[in-house]
Amino acid sequence: MNRLWGGGPKRHDDSPRDSLDQDQDQESAANEHTRLLPNRVESATYLSPDDPAVSPYNLWSVRIVRYVTILFTIITFIWWTILLVSTFVTPPGFHTRGSGFFSFSYASLALANLLFTLIFFAIPSKAVRILSIVMGALLLVDAVLLISVEKTRHEEGWVGMVSVLWALVMAIWTLLTDRLVEWGKTEEEERLTGRAETRRTLGEWTAVLLSILFMVIFTLVVLLTTCTLIIRALDAGLAPPGELYWVDGDKYQIHVYCHEDTTGPRGNKLPTVLLEGGESPVEYGLWQFAGNAVNNGSISRYCFVDRPGLAWSDTAPSPLSAGMTVEAVSEALARAGEDGPWVLASAGIGSVYSRIFSARRGRDIKGLLLIDPLHEDDLDDIGSAGRGFWLWIRGIFSPLGLDRIPGALFKGRTKEDRVWGQSSYQTGKYLWAKLQENLVADTLSKRDLASSSAIQNPDVPLNLISSGVHIRRDSGWEDKQRDLSHLTRNLKHWDIVDEAPHRVWDTWQGREAMEKRLRELVHAA
Repeated sequence: MNRLWGGGPKRHDDSPRDSLDQDQDQESAANEHTRLLPNRVESATYLSPDDPAVSPYNLWSVRIVRYVTILFTIITFIWWTILLVSTFVTPPGFHTRGSGFFSFSYASLALANLLFTLIFFAIPSKAVRILSIVMGALLLVDAVLLISVEKTRHEEGWVGMVSVLWALVMAIWTLLTDRLVEWGKTEEEERLTGRAETRRTLGEWTAVLLSILFMVIFTLVVLLTTCTLIIRALDAGLAPPGELYWVDGDKYQIHVYCHEDTTGPRGNKLPTVLLEGGESPVEYGLWQFAGNAVNNGSISRYCFVDRPGLAWSDTAPSPLSAGMTVEAVSEALARAGEDGPWVLASAGIGSVYSRIFSARRGRDIKGLLLIDPLHEDDLDDIGSAGRGFWLWIRGIFSPLGLDRIPGALFKGRTKEDRVWGQSSYQTGKYLWAKLQENLVADTLSKRDLASSSAIQNPDVPLNLISSGVHIRRDSGWEDKQRDLSHLTRNLKHWDIVDEAPHRVWDTWQGREAMEKRLRELVHAA
C-alpha cells in the first residue's frame, strides 16, 4: 500500500549510487575544517609571479607617487640648470658669496637621487632604504651646520640653504617611495598569486645591486661633504686681521687691512704701500715681507685688499673682469677711509690689477713695483678653455674635500693654511675666483688692461724685478719683462734675481731686492 499511494517515508537502499550521494552531501556541509577563503593555488584564476600583470603599478597610490616623483625630478632639473648657468652668468638674486659649488653639489645629489629612484622604481630594496636613512641623517647634519654657523650661512645664502634642504626632502621622499612600492608589490603578489614572492630574477638582482652601489656612492658623497662643512665651520673661527666692507650695492664684502703708521702721525708725507698678491693671497708671503720692511724702516705703512674670492673676501657675481675687481677694491678702500697716496707693489697676475688701478688713480700713484709681472699676452693662457674646464671640474669636486680632509687629518694643515696659506688653493672660493678670472681673461680683462695702458701716467716711477729661474725656464719671458719695463717713461731699475723663482720673495736675495727698490720708491715720493 505504501508503494502504491506513496504516503509512507522514503526508504534508502544500500545501492552504491546512494552511498556516493550521501558522501557528497557530507562533504558539502560546513564544519570547523572548512576554508573561509578559496584556495587560489587550485583556482583557475592563479597567475604566475613572472606574469607582467603582477605589478605594483596596479595600485593607483603607486602610480600617483611615481608621477609626483617625475614632477620633483623636473623641478630639481630646472633648479640644477639655474645653478649651472650661475657659474658663468649670475642671474639676479642668485649670487652666493661663497663658491657656489656647494649649492650646485646638493642640487646634483638631489637630481641624481631622483633619477635613480625612477630607474629602479619597481624594484625596491631594504638595503637601499637603510642607506637612504643614513644619507638623510647626514643631510640633516649638513643643513644644521650650514644654517647655524654664521659664516657658512653668509657665504651660501638662501640659494645654498634651499639646495641642502631640498636635497634632504628628496632623500626622505625617495625613502618613503621605496617603502610604498615594497608594500604595493607585496599586496599585488598576495592578491594575484596567493603569496608574497621572495625570489628574484637575474635581472632584478642586477638592478638591486646597481641601486645599492649608487646609493653607497651617494652616501659617501654626503659623508665627505659633511666633513668638509665641519672643516669650514672650524675655519670660520679665524677672524680677519682687517675689516670687511660691503661693496657693489652691498652684494658682497671685501677684506681691507692697513698696518697703522708707528713712525709718525697719520698724515705723514710718505705714501702708503698697497700690496697686490699674485696667484695666491697677499697674506701668503707678501704680508710677512711687508711687516719686515716696516720693522727695517724701509716703509712706514702698508695696506692690502683681498680680491673677491681670496682669503676673507666674498666672491663676486659672474662675470667678473679685472676692471670690475679694481672698482670693488677702490670702493672698499674708500669705505675704509684710505685715499692714498700710494706706491703699488704687485706680483704675478696681481700686476694686471695694479696697472688698471694705477691708470684709474693717476694722481694718487707715486710709484710702481712689479715683481715678476704677468704680460698681457699671457692672458690668453689664463683664459684658455682647457684651464677653465679643469678649474670647473676641480670646483665641482671641491665640496668633497678630497685634499682638505687628508690635509687636516694627516698633514697638520691649520685654519691659516686653508684660509690664506699653502692650502688656500683647495677651497671652493679660490677655485670660483680663478674660474671667474679664466672666463673673461682674454676678453673683458684684456680690454680693461689695454685701455688702462693707453691712459697710464707716463711719469710714474717704475721698478721691475724679474725671476731668473723663470727667465731661464721660459725663453719668451725675458722679452715680455723687457716690454713691461716700458710701461712708463720713468723706469728706475730692472733687477733680475738669478736664483729667485716666480715667487721672488721666497729667497733671501729676492726679498733684499724687493725691499731695496720699494724703499727707494717710497722715500723718493
